[in-house]
Amino acid sequence: MEEAARIRVFLDGGGDPIADYAPPASFSLDTTRMSDGEHALRIEAFDATGRMGMRRIPFEVRNGPGITISGLRAGSTVHGTLDLRLNAFGGDEPFEPKRAESPSPIPVWTWVMCVFVVAWAAWYAAEMWNVPPEFAKTPTYYSVSAQGR
Repeated sequence: MEEAARIRVFLDGGGDPIADYAPPASFSLDTTRMSDGEHALRIEAFDATGRMGMRRIPFEVRNGPGITISGLRAGSTVHGTLDLRLNAFGGDEPFEPKRAESPSPIPVWTWVMCVFVVAWAAWYAAEMWNVPPEFAKTPTYYSVSAQGR
């Protein structure tokens, strides 16, 4: 006797499936009832001959407020006293700019880019200050005071 094809969905290594369908199937997972953090779905599929295929899909739930940290990165090696800036803000809370923004120092690459742009602008202005003689009498460069002579 042939068995019916089945798809079973398990959550976080549980022994009992949270869903059991005949393929093809659509499935909704309500993460609002799950704790924030790492979770995994395990899907087991059985064909009509009884052979099983399995797939595990890890994912992370973040329904709670977002947390930002400045002054410490994952996997950092640290010593001494750390000055950390922490912030948490949820999407369901009323928008409050002072709480929604997480102040942190300006990255070094931003300062380098600013210095580069200012240096380039100064060089460009210096180069364009003296008009080449072949362009001095063109309408673009010809001065208004020279026209009055």
